[in-house]
Amino acid sequence: MPSSASPGARTFRFRPRFAAIPWIVASVGVAMLAFGLFGGATGASRTFALVAGAMGPLIALAYLRSPAWKLLVEVSEEAFEVKGSQTIRFRLPWSEVKEVVYSTKYPTAFVDGGAPERSLLIPGPGAPAPYRIEGAHDLVAFVRAHVPADKQRIVDPP
Repeated sequence: MPSSASPGARTFRFRPRFAAIPWIVASVGVAMLAFGLFGGATGASRTFALVAGAMGPLIALAYLRSPAWKLLVEVSEEAFEVKGSQTIRFRLPWSEVKEVVYSTKYPTAFVDGGAPERSLLIPGPGAPAPYRIEGAHDLVAFVRAHVPADKQRIVDPP
């Protein structure tokens, strides 16, 4: 896909928070399949092992091919954008950012665009979120450098 990014724009990809989980699910599924086929299970136990075993790799594949992992954040001197594989989910010029809530402990930031569909959590290491963003520390630094200090609030949990 050709990039329409402005010069100096930087991109940051969404990634699974727990990247090993789909591989574990697939491995358990394969083990259950092997038990169902070769482990001496009979009747309902064998059927259950085969069906559950087949589901493990399918669930792992669906998770890894999720559209969420095709999302990326692109920042430039003008704006903050979240893009899908073919479309822009939202574009937020720096002047329209309502607030950036930042934690120095994690370093995590929440960019408030005024509505949920125009806002984004940028989770840092240890922050609870279902995803991570590659280079989150650099992304948070970029966001904080482009949002006026009076629109930034630092919060640190105990």
